[in-house]
Amino acid sequence: MTMLDREMLALMREVTDKAILPRFRNLKDGEVEDKGGNDPVTVADKEGEELLAAGLARLDPSLAFVGEEGVHADPKVLEGLSGSCWIVDPVDGTRNFAHGEPPFGILIARAEGGIAQSGWIFDCLSGRFCAAHLGGGAFVDGERIAVRTTGQTPPVAALSMIFMRSERRSAVRENIAPHYSLVDIPYCCAEQYPRLGLGENDVALFQRTYAWDHAAGALWLNEAGGKAARIDGSTYRVDEVERTGLVAASSPAIFEDMAARLARLRGEAA
Repeated sequence: MTMLDREMLALMREVTDKAILPRFRNLKDGEVEDKGGNDPVTVADKEGEELLAAGLARLDPSLAFVGEEGVHADPKVLEGLSGSCWIVDPVDGTRNFAHGEPPFGILIARAEGGIAQSGWIFDCLSGRFCAAHLGGGAFVDGERIAVRTTGQTPPVAALSMIFMRSERRSAVRENIAPHYSLVDIPYCCAEQYPRLGLGENDVALFQRTYAWDHAAGALWLNEAGGKAARIDGSTYRVDEVERTGLVAASSPAIFEDMAARLARLRGEAA
């Protein structure tokens, strides 16, 4: 484990212990709000982001800070994604957390010029710590890992369709879903990406691709030997803030199969 990884793990544990776990199944009236569109935010999200901002500033104050809650308050914060920045989701899986259910975690990435250079994923309940560095591999609790598939036929797929338009959702259900063994999505990227790397799921499809949800996980999966990319195969960039659609898979072959099916579906729709 690198020095930066150790520092990041200590920070994520600190924020978990101070701001997140004390509120788990203990949220009071007024401590949960709806940002709109069934997108909750809790006092743990807000306090966690403040603590992470302070901690990351101590590690490298030269980087811009792009946090999910900061962007909600001021969309201009997104401009930081084009340069050198920290990208943070203080409680990924807030929907689960607000209902007193797992999974949920903390996501942090460091990016330069639109490309994630490092990423960290912390499971607040189990303490599982995933880390990745561009060109340097992927790790779980300090041990380097290589991605593995479920080995099942058909492949196991978690298809997030809740943010798709109704006609798109219907098309995916009719033309894509029958070719996979479907499982529930965890509503938490801090859980979904490890599932893809550790042999629990084979492929996941995302419509929304916010940097705080995907920068760390996509890097980690790619460094482990899987493939997370846009549907056309292009690299996921954190600064493409308006772009949608992302496929993440436990192997390049499974990625290509899903991407080809989606491309045919798009061609038929055109």
